[in-house]
Amino acid sequence: MTSESPRPTFTELGVAVEITDALEALGITHTFAIQEYTLPIALDGHDLIGQARTGMGKTYGFGVPLLDRVFDSADVEEIDGTPRALVIVPTRELAVQVGDDLQRAAVNLPLTVFTIYGGTPYEEQTEALKSGVDVVVGTPGRLLDLQQRGTLELDRVAILVLDEADEMLDLGFLPDIEKLMRTLTHRHQTMLFSATMPGPILTLARSFLDRPVHIRAEAADSSTTHASTRQVVFQAHRMDKEAITARILQAKGRGRTIIFARTKRTAAQVAEDLAARGFSVGSVHGDMGQPARERSLNAFRTGAIDILVATDVAARGIDVDDVTHVINYQTPDDPMTYVHRIGRTGRAGHEGIAVTLVGYDELAKWTAIDQELGLGQPDPPQWFSTSPELYTALSIPEGAGDRVGPSRKVLGGAAVRTSPRRRR
Repeated sequence: MTSESPRPTFTELGVAVEITDALEALGITHTFAIQEYTLPIALDGHDLIGQARTGMGKTYGFGVPLLDRVFDSADVEEIDGTPRALVIVPTRELAVQVGDDLQRAAVNLPLTVFTIYGGTPYEEQTEALKSGVDVVVGTPGRLLDLQQRGTLELDRVAILVLDEADEMLDLGFLPDIEKLMRTLTHRHQTMLFSATMPGPILTLARSFLDRPVHIRAEAADSSTTHASTRQVVFQAHRMDKEAITARILQAKGRGRTIIFARTKRTAAQVAEDLAARGFSVGSVHGDMGQPARERSLNAFRTGAIDILVATDVAARGIDVDDVTHVINYQTPDDPMTYVHRIGRTGRAGHEGIAVTLVGYDELAKWTAIDQELGLGQPDPPQWFSTSPELYTALSIPEGAGDRVGPSRKVLGGAAVRTSPRRRR
């Protein structure tokens, strides 16, 4: 054979027709690697650890068997309005994304999927739980709060999922997760998904999972970055980065683009600058309120804007498969942050381009990232906004300049304030 055989379909793996019909309506028939490997084990009710990078299809890797088993499994109690499945995720944005994905897959099932996260009033969540919820997706803090209030009943949860466990560790949620897991004293299935497996996550798995099967969707020695992502790295003067970015955003074939900054202030300033140059841009960073962040993220997901400037923490949970470009406006602090950033493109079979602008004062950081990940680019070239090499490497039209139209407003908020905020 001259090419690989296609991966099995969800139908071939024994998924209920109600779910496969819903997936087919979304254009999804064949599995990705993580789904192919996890489904047979998860459908049988076994505990498992799924290890795969961002964008490899983990949500339906656990979501499809979860829905299938809650809908029709002999070892899951019949639904009665108390949760049968609990999915714990690190951020509000990811909770919304996972909840939406599960709802789409469950459209033909008599199941209620509900998403719970902090920063919103309790009343709506309390009323929904009283009315009856079969599958809960939520963030650790609010889930624990509702459980301790007696509003969220977990004594009949048959399936527990921890998604992006390493990010929950990074954000300091491990104590809350352990408290939630200790409330599930009855027999249940646990699925833990994580891109990396640091020591505390391995300890968590050993403490709470029952003889889990460890699944890797790729070889242990495979590259930590997607092969479908082309990485372009060069040194750029700090004062020239905005002009360089404006030209990159005019590259041929550019679609949705995420620009990463290390600080809230820089994220806000870059968004303001690009909007002033005529680009349709939104921002997400920690100084924005949750409603403003959600407006930006929803506009990016729906295509109302095609550029999002984000800090690393604010960008967690952005799950969009057709991001064509990632721009590291500031070099990340460590190798895994670099991997997570550029993992936003080149996803789900798409090709992507990751551009890193290494400031002259950031060269030491880049060298450490390059050595750790074995990228083979320890001494990136120096390019400017007028360098022919920049235009050639990124397919930028010859006439591209600093502006593309009249000034616009940034969706999602203005620049970070420079004066201290008063406490109310």
